[in-house]
Amino acid sequence: MSATEPQTGRYRQRRRTRSAIINAAAELLRSGRTAPGVNEIADTADVSRRTVYQYFPTVEQLLLDATLGLLSQAAVDDAIDRADPGGDDALRRVSAMIRALTDMSSQTMPLGRSLIRLTVDAPTGSTGQPKRGYRRIDWIETAIEPLRGRLDDAGFERLVSALAMVIGWEALIVLQDLRGLTPGEQAEVSTWAARALIQAALQDRPETPRGDSEGSPIRRANPSSRHLSGDPTARAGSLPPPGQPT
Repeated sequence: MSATEPQTGRYRQRRRTRSAIINAAAELLRSGRTAPGVNEIADTADVSRRTVYQYFPTVEQLLLDATLGLLSQAAVDDAIDRADPGGDDALRRVSAMIRALTDMSSQTMPLGRSLIRLTVDAPTGSTGQPKRGYRRIDWIETAIEPLRGRLDDAGFERLVSALAMVIGWEALIVLQDLRGLTPGEQAEVSTWAARALIQAALQDRPETPRGDSEGSPIRRANPSSRHLSGDPTARAGSLPPPGQPT
C-alpha cells in the first residue's frame, strides 16, 4: 500500500465496508446470537454475502475480530480521550493506547493469537488490501492526529505504518514469547519504541529554514537523549516542538 493510497476514496470506502461488516457481527453477538451466520451478518451490514467473504475468508475470522472489538473498543477509545482531553499531546495519547491494550492482554491475547493464525493461513487477498487491523489503524490515526499539521501526508502515513509494527498483538507476542517480558515491561518497551518513531518522524519532516533578526539561520536543537535512550521507563510526556530545547 502506497503512502498516498489511504487518501483515496476507494481506500476509505473499503475501510467503511469492512467496519460495517465487523460492526454488524458485533451487534449480533451483543444481542445474544452466539454464532451468527454469514447471511445474517450480510443482511445486518447491508452488503452481499460475496462482499463479506471478500473481506473475511471465514466466518470464524470475522467473529473473532468482532469479539476482540467488543472486548477492547470502548476501553481503548476512553483511554485515549482521558489521557489528552485537549487533543494536542500525541505521545500521551499513544502511551495511553498502548497501556490500555496491554492491560487487556490477558483477556484478548488468546483471541489475538487465533486471529493472527487465521489471517496468516488465509488465501492471499487483493494486493494492497489489509487482511485485518483496521481498528488498530483507526486508534493510531486518532492518537497521532495532533501531529497531522506537523507532517506531510506521506510522513503521517509512514508514521502510522511504523507504529503499527510496535503496537498490537504481534508486538506483544514477540515481547512475551521471545523476550519473556511481563505485561508492564511490554508496555514500557512498546511506549519507548513509539516515542522513538514519533521523534524520528518529526526530525525527518521537511522544514522551511528560518532566520533570526540578523538573518542567521536558527539551528534546531538535538533531541534529548532521554527520548532516544534505551531507558524504557522514561516519562511518556509531550515531545517539544522542533526548534526548542528538550
